[in-house]
Amino acid sequence: MLTHALPNTLTQFLWNVFIGIAMIITLYTCNFYYLVVISRHQKKNDSIELTEIPSVTLQLPIYNEKYVAARLIHAVCALDYPKDKLSIQVLDDSTDETQDILGNLVSDYQKKGFDIQHIQRSDRKGYKAGALRNAMKSAKGDFIAIFDADFIPPTWFLKRAISYFCKPNIGLVQCRWGHVNEKYSPLTKAQALSLDFHFLIEQKAKSNSHLFMSFNGTAGIWRKECIEDSGGWHTATLVEDLDLSYRAQMKGWKCVFVPDIVVDAELPVQMNSAKRQQFRWAKGSIQCAIKLLGEVTIKKIPVDTKIQAFVQLTRHIVHPLVLAQFLILPILLASKINLYIISGLPALTIIAYLAMGPVAYIMVIQGMYHKKWKSKALSYLYLIIYSAGMSVNNTVAVFDAFFGKKNEFLRTPKFGIIKNDDDWRDKAYALPFTKTTLLEIFFGVYGIVGIFIAIFSNNPIFVPILGIQVIGFLYIAYLSISHSTFKKGKSRSRVETKAEKMANNYYKIALAGILGLIVVGVVMAFEEYGSTIYPLDQSRGILSRIQATSDPQTIHDDIQMVQQLLPKSGNPVWIFPTDETNFGLMQKDLNTMLSTLDKISTTSPDTAAFHTGMLNIHAQATTIVFNLLDATPYMYVSISNMLFGSIWVAVIIGIFALLKKKKEKLESFEMTD
Repeated sequence: MLTHALPNTLTQFLWNVFIGIAMIITLYTCNFYYLVVISRHQKKNDSIELTEIPSVTLQLPIYNEKYVAARLIHAVCALDYPKDKLSIQVLDDSTDETQDILGNLVSDYQKKGFDIQHIQRSDRKGYKAGALRNAMKSAKGDFIAIFDADFIPPTWFLKRAISYFCKPNIGLVQCRWGHVNEKYSPLTKAQALSLDFHFLIEQKAKSNSHLFMSFNGTAGIWRKECIEDSGGWHTATLVEDLDLSYRAQMKGWKCVFVPDIVVDAELPVQMNSAKRQQFRWAKGSIQCAIKLLGEVTIKKIPVDTKIQAFVQLTRHIVHPLVLAQFLILPILLASKINLYIISGLPALTIIAYLAMGPVAYIMVIQGMYHKKWKSKALSYLYLIIYSAGMSVNNTVAVFDAFFGKKNEFLRTPKFGIIKNDDDWRDKAYALPFTKTTLLEIFFGVYGIVGIFIAIFSNNPIFVPILGIQVIGFLYIAYLSISHSTFKKGKSRSRVETKAEKMANNYYKIALAGILGLIVVGVVMAFEEYGSTIYPLDQSRGILSRIQATSDPQTIHDDIQMVQQLLPKSGNPVWIFPTDETNFGLMQKDLNTMLSTLDKISTTSPDTAAFHTGMLNIHAQATTIVFNLLDATPYMYVSISNMLFGSIWVAVIIGIFALLKKKKEKLESFEMTD
């Protein structure tokens, strides 16, 4: 049972929302473990020995990838496949020197007898999906293989992958992504483990059953007939691969995942690049949910397939739910809500976090990697922090999708990073941090305040939960800023070098300013808590002690102490204030308690008058406790706190504006190159 009635309607509403969110998150988490169970069922994909080599078209969508484009062209031209059965389409939408690199390579390989085309469009209409749809007009053969610019297919890829089209209803063979630079940094290790979870759990489970799986956009082969029968490539979403694979499966085509065929690729090494990729995936999934779920619902497919389709397409709503829960928790703790017991059952929020706990995931990792699992355990720690911090970025993406913001396919820049000592900071395509970083800093500071609230409200069990998220937010924000760079190359003219130096100086000043603001915000929040909130917590403790004693002298001293701790007047509820939260009236009630105490202090403790007086004092103490519980949440949103918060946010926005101005100035120098 709750230790006391909920203090007001707002807290009751937040409590219900908090529990509802915990239940939803728990359901999504349990679904992952359900897929884990299915993925453990051993089912070998059928393959056939090729008696006749089919014709295949390789489509290579590329946009401004000067560091990796040549590597891809060399890799596909080295495939062990007959030249007369292989057609290569280089879909080049580039606007920089990548065009020249690809043009020269295509020309060289054409002279060597390869059927390779350099296809360029006048505009990027439809982005990657538009390029693929345009290329279908001239695609040859029965199969279409697709590789993004940062992938490196092995020489044996085509012969092995094609052999899995052993049945006429198989429309797609998706292969597993490898990671050529997994050990480059904690960031790449976290991404690698996350992708392995996706392929070795989700994709494997769905391929082994009648559940819908997705095309991952690259390292896969389509049956050309399947693409055409499913309506071709659509440009309405940012994840054309997920869209097409769902439409194909609703048409009756089967998609197959082959975990034994691994195609190495480059993971993003810059935090801002990783955030852009995650943003595109999150927004695109919600767009597909809006676009496809209606049709999935009415299609004659198994109920569990419909449920899994709903879960997969909507799973990114977990990110805004996690943030909402993160915001609500400190408010509930400050309101002294008992989050441990509800009608004798453990709190659902604790269950939700335990369901996502490390023990279960370590067991999953053991099953995935067997004897090599220990080397992945540390990567799981990185993944926890990475996933927690990335929730802000992905929440923005979800809202972008819900509100129908215009699509723009922003590619994930790659730098040709393979070895651990490779450097990317002096290369083009490095992305600056965005305004989302401001939100990450806000949530980090808010979480620090929440940790103090958890400690002072005697709820230390929630400190690790809040702490992991705080570390995630601040770590993502830190890397977003520290991975930003204004360097555009090592060989610069004198004017550009001066501009570059100036921009980097502003960057360092901005970084120091933001870190300083974080420190100032934390210190002021701590001081504000100690001067305004903590005295109310102390007062409630003293009043609870008054309720448990009948010693007049002890009660007298305690009442005077409460009078000193509480404000003499004022009402923290500045919108629709009530008498219950008026500190002046509370002081009057305390004076009344002292007056009652003076009257009964001269009587015998055994008299009826003494007992009646004590009952009145205890009742008034209980009333003031509940009044303080009502007042406490509003102390956090006082006018002074809101004013300080607004100034704090405005200063950080000003820093962003300064950086943007200097970035534009640097770019103006580049335009004159």
